[in-house]
Amino acid sequence: MVRSIKNPKKAKRKNKVAKKGDGSSSSSIPSLPTKVWQPGVDKLEEGEELQCDPTAYNSLHAFHIGWPCLSFDIVRDTLGLVRNEFPHTAYFVAGTQAEKPSWNSIGVFKVSNISGKRRELVPNKPSNDDEDVDSESSDSDEDSDDDEEGGSGTPILQLRKVAHQGCVNRIRAMTQNPHICASWADTGHVQVWDLRSHLNALAESETIVGQGASQVSNQSPLVKFGGHKDEGYAIDWNPITTGRLVTGDCNSCIHLWEPASDATWNVDPNPFIGHSASVEDLQWSPTEPDVFASCSVDGHIAIWDARVGKSALTSFKAHNADVNVISWNRLASCLLASGSDDGTFSIHDLRLLKGGDSVVAHFEYHKHPVTSIEWSPHEGSTLAVSSADNQLTIWDLSLEKDEEEEAEFKAKTREQVNAPEDLPPQLLFIHQGQKDLKEFHWHAQIPGMIVSTAADGFNILMPSNIQNTLPQDAV
Repeated sequence: MVRSIKNPKKAKRKNKVAKKGDGSSSSSIPSLPTKVWQPGVDKLEEGEELQCDPTAYNSLHAFHIGWPCLSFDIVRDTLGLVRNEFPHTAYFVAGTQAEKPSWNSIGVFKVSNISGKRRELVPNKPSNDDEDVDSESSDSDEDSDDDEEGGSGTPILQLRKVAHQGCVNRIRAMTQNPHICASWADTGHVQVWDLRSHLNALAESETIVGQGASQVSNQSPLVKFGGHKDEGYAIDWNPITTGRLVTGDCNSCIHLWEPASDATWNVDPNPFIGHSASVEDLQWSPTEPDVFASCSVDGHIAIWDARVGKSALTSFKAHNADVNVISWNRLASCLLASGSDDGTFSIHDLRLLKGGDSVVAHFEYHKHPVTSIEWSPHEGSTLAVSSADNQLTIWDLSLEKDEEEEAEFKAKTREQVNAPEDLPPQLLFIHQGQKDLKEFHWHAQIPGMIVSTAADGFNILMPSNIQNTLPQDAV
């Protein structure tokens, strides 16, 4: 699987989110019913262009930090465990893919004033007025009460940079101590960083720092491990045992890191060996502190127990192509999701491994490699998938096709969108508009929020049809 961004160029500094009052939106609204466009299936005719439907989102913002980022992570904060009220604030770490190795850095940044509004899944019964007039008045109403329901204006980005030799293949923040981050470099080194001072400075500062103006800090890592025989992408912090880490490389080796103190680690020089090709991703069990899963270019998923030697407990064929990414469901620990280079993704019930076939769901919607997959931290049946087809899709596996319910919904909403008939009923949402999507994450403390990174920067999105079952007034 090719994961690097080819010929990276510094992102153009432009605001992709239209500001209130910029131009007239009515001139761009087509007179004919809109159509859902499917990459790889539909073609754009001459003169046609794709348009985003802003009503499909509770919140949608775009930003960048300079060079493209192949990987990032959302940093847990102290602003509240469950946050439902706009505007939001979020903290991130990301690793760049710069043109020259010495130009790379880890970006530590804060995005505040993330505005938006909560919309009803089914709108109130429309009046008898003309449909177009009703639509225009509804838009103006939304504009007028933005301040009451979610704030307004552009999100504020504050950025600090830490020098990093070589491109960052993947970066992860520790759950228990979020200021501790581990990065995989294309130099073949895994490094652990203490970013506490940068996160504290961002938390205390309200000053806007321009994306290009931020100075680069020449900070030394806590640990720089060169024991891997090749570069890699697989890395995961243990959610139960603080400081425990696993890293996997393109030479099929997996190393276990055990914390010796808050700032030192003992890395086992003897790797876990079982895959016959590159280890692409690693995931610790959400309930067993010694058990983790790995996936590989060899098409297999393996389950390991750190207490019982260096061989896998079990290994099974998961896909007919490279297995690029996996995600262990933290709300239903028997379920493991996997995404492949052939565009397919599967759901495995680990309780069925002894019987042979563990696949309980398999989807062939995407036509290009799956680049990221992750279960929702708030809904056990919901997961999202990103692909090289420039789509980020959200799925609810508990859904089945109900024609009567669909007809009732269309009647209530006076639905005018021509949706393709062959879309799976489990498909909740399709997000497009980013080029060369690489990775995304759900925000664990802001239900319904997803952040994604691509060659042209980051998106923060909150789809309006992702129902939040948590109370609206939860803090």
